[in-house]
Amino acid sequence: MAASIINGLNGSSNDKTSIVNGRKDPLLAQALSKVSPEAQKKIRTQAQDFEAMFLNSMFSQMTSGVKGEGPFGETTGTGAWRSMLTDQYSKSFAKSGGVGISNDVFRSLILQQASRTA
Repeated sequence: MAASIINGLNGSSNDKTSIVNGRKDPLLAQALSKVSPEAQKKIRTQAQDFEAMFLNSMFSQMTSGVKGEGPFGETTGTGAWRSMLTDQYSKSFAKSGGVGISNDVFRSLILQQASRTA
């Protein structure tokens, strides 16, 4: 089995461990061998969605005190626009690697899934 690479780190194709945040994780590698690639892809998407939701909550809090300025002014539409903007920011951040929450969520979900199929 080739090395599984999480968080953009490389591994050798002969290595039977997964690399998470720069560290080898043989437990994750063993679990990945028990979970289908389709399930892994679905779990990765769910982990990224969870991180995007968390980041959206953070960004919403960060912008809650900002008063409307510029072309939108202080209108009722400003809140809706800001909400959509923070949603897109959070999805973009999570898709490009986020703050690392999705890696830990992915690892936890894979380990749980592997234990159910064992």
